[in-house]
Amino acid sequence: MNDEQREREAEGAAQAPQRHDDRGPSPGLELPERLRELLLAPEETERMFAPGSKEAAVLVPLLERNGELVAVFTRRARHLPQHAGEISFPGGRLRRGESALAAALREAEEEIGLAPARVEVVGALPPTGTIVTAFRVRPYVGWVAAPPASWRPAADEVEAVLELPLRALAAGFRLQRLVRLGVPIRTPTYTVDEHVVWGATARIVRALLRRLTPLDSGTAGEDDAR
Repeated sequence: MNDEQREREAEGAAQAPQRHDDRGPSPGLELPERLRELLLAPEETERMFAPGSKEAAVLVPLLERNGELVAVFTRRARHLPQHAGEISFPGGRLRRGESALAAALREAEEEIGLAPARVEVVGALPPTGTIVTAFRVRPYVGWVAAPPASWRPAADEVEAVLELPLRALAAGFRLQRLVRLGVPIRTPTYTVDEHVVWGATARIVRALLRRLTPLDSGTAGEDDAR
């Protein structure tokens, strides 16, 4: 099996029925409740399978800037041994005895200074596997109603904290050929300005955009854009 086949396997292994229907979220609800209707419950992602031999978790922080939904990412430091310089959500490997949700919240505080008390966990997304490093990543979505005045990136892990609007991510979808470990692969990417999201993070973004499509046509995924 080559890298492109593994990419497709990692992408498709964690499929589950959507919890919402074509009518979209119930009218009159506040945004966190609307998000909750469209996303998986946290316990659902914990029961789902994805390839990988090591457990990891990420937090997908969502907030509102100028009336627009924004997701918070990190650009990983370039000296790191794994995924150096890549754009990802704050997260990491589970510690012994730690739940995936606890790990996601801990890592977000360590990596970008987002205290768990500021996060309202509104749901989750299907897990996905990383191809080379063999992590099984469980994504949790957190609503941040009152983000900190400034992010505090961990100097040894995070080069920058990025706030990327969901509309811009959806508009920046492309299937690109990237060279990985000397081998060209065709993979989904999301580009906003000079920031390119790909790999497992792009698969998480795609799942997020697809689930949140009923909120606003501007967050439609690539299937709707074609």
